[in-house]
Amino acid sequence: MRPHGTERSLELATAAAKVALDNRGQDVTVLDVCKQTALFDYFVIATGTSRRQLHAISEEIDDVLEKQLNDQRLGIEGYDESRWIVLDYGNVVIHLFDEETRSYYDLESLWADATPVPLAELGLHDPSQEGE
Repeated sequence: MRPHGTERSLELATAAAKVALDNRGQDVTVLDVCKQTALFDYFVIATGTSRRQLHAISEEIDDVLEKQLNDQRLGIEGYDESRWIVLDYGNVVIHLFDEETRSYYDLESLWADATPVPLAELGLHDPSQEGE
């Protein structure tokens, strides 16, 4: 059995969240799902405002995680439709949504027992959350 919440998983989740923020992804959220499932450690969820932006975020996440952090993506779903792109890195799954699809599926409520990881604890800052 693999260790849950490993430092490596958190490193990948943090890098993916940073890429989403750097590419103006909105409402970026990191969820620790270790206690809810044996399949994953973290979900990274972000909203994009256009198909082009979602593609850019997903491509740069792949670039950073594969080239800089030497990890291997196991799968990708939804890239062509670009309403909900899922990047599967094994212990970390990245969900990139358009606003309507994110609202409809509401993963944060579906995984309400997961532990949100404050971006500040990861050394990240989300300018879209200012004033809330």
